[in-house]
Amino acid sequence: MPTNVEVPALGESVREAVLIKWHKNDGDAVQANDPICELETDKANVDVPAPAAGVLRRAKNEGDTVAVGETIARIDEAGAGAGNAKPAASSKTAAAGATTAPGGAGYGGQVATAAKPQTAPSPVTAPPAAASAKPEDFRPSVRKMVDEKKVNPADLKGTGPRGMVTKEDAVRAASGQGGDDVADDAPRTAPSIPSEMRHVAQAPGAEGDGTKRVPMTKIRKKIAERLVQAQQTAAILTTFNEVDMSAIYALRAKYKEKFEKAHGVGLGFMSFFARACVIALREFPRVNAELDGDDIVYHDYVNLGIAVSTDRGLAVPVLRNVERMSFATIESEIKRLAAATREGKLGLQELSGGTFTITNGGVFGSLLSTPIINPPQSGILGMHAVQKRPVAINDQVEVRPMMYVALSYDHRLVDGRESVSFLVRVKEYLEDPARLMLEV
Repeated sequence: MPTNVEVPALGESVREAVLIKWHKNDGDAVQANDPICELETDKANVDVPAPAAGVLRRAKNEGDTVAVGETIARIDEAGAGAGNAKPAASSKTAAAGATTAPGGAGYGGQVATAAKPQTAPSPVTAPPAAASAKPEDFRPSVRKMVDEKKVNPADLKGTGPRGMVTKEDAVRAASGQGGDDVADDAPRTAPSIPSEMRHVAQAPGAEGDGTKRVPMTKIRKKIAERLVQAQQTAAILTTFNEVDMSAIYALRAKYKEKFEKAHGVGLGFMSFFARACVIALREFPRVNAELDGDDIVYHDYVNLGIAVSTDRGLAVPVLRNVERMSFATIESEIKRLAAATREGKLGLQELSGGTFTITNGGVFGSLLSTPIINPPQSGILGMHAVQKRPVAINDQVEVRPMMYVALSYDHRLVDGRESVSFLVRVKEYLEDPARLMLEV
């Protein structure tokens, strides 16, 4: 019996995703739990495993938007239907006949079910052939090229998005070349788009002006929504200070090799900042709290978000209960979550529930910034580049490795005295790291 491959539950409030990549080709043999495709949600990328062993029959194309519970492929029993592989069906017909059944699997009990009972999934069929190119459907730049080169529109094969005829297609047709191979000397009117930007639609009339229109990914759209939400709903204010990193530099230089040998992980800066924030948040709990209507929700734990930059956009994986972690655990967890985030393998549960965030713009060379809080959190600490600067030490000018730090906070909940005092306390812990061990 064939087995349907359905879009799994993708986490709270996630109802749909974009199928951005097939790991297996149509007709490939797969084993149970083999990753067969990658889905992009507005929180993370998720691999979908094969529910059974057999032969994969794809029912969706890369770039299709799919709903939780929707069938995207089927697994035929090994040897069944061999040689009958067909192209994937268009996403426009995927949702036809779908109904909502309460109490089922997936978010809110929403499950895509067939309108009529079937004993086996319908065979995957090829999409209907595209209609012949019509001159009135061409872009102005293409029509002009067709007229100048006296190209027969019937000879044109569209190679653009969704089979659209491009100016290059007209040039190739005029020179007698087929539409399936791109000539090496064909004119290039715009730079190529990076491979990770898979879903490209070109703006009308854009072929001659060197521009491309690229739809935002779901992750980028969610980032944009949350940033606007933060700016519109919170009273964001930022306070600054600077930290003399000399003591931390000396401590790392002295114990870095022993630390790595003992714990199997390098001793970085982030564990010092994480521990300093944890201790300071105990003293100033409203920086670790959140507003819920007219109520203040306090947390007796710290779920620390660490901002990670990826090719798909900014993600903030969360280290839960950092107050219970050792330096080595913090360092290893940060490295694990950062690697999983960049590879798109982060679990959805690891992207939610944060109570405070640290972001490090210094890795890109930023000297000073005003980070935006991550709703519903009330505070975010910004780290920056370390620079050697002359500072006054005991009335003497010395050159020290200095870092500017910034705390953005929601002024609706956190007062100026609390925010400034919190940042000063973090500075004191970092400049005298023995206090981090003694928690004084």
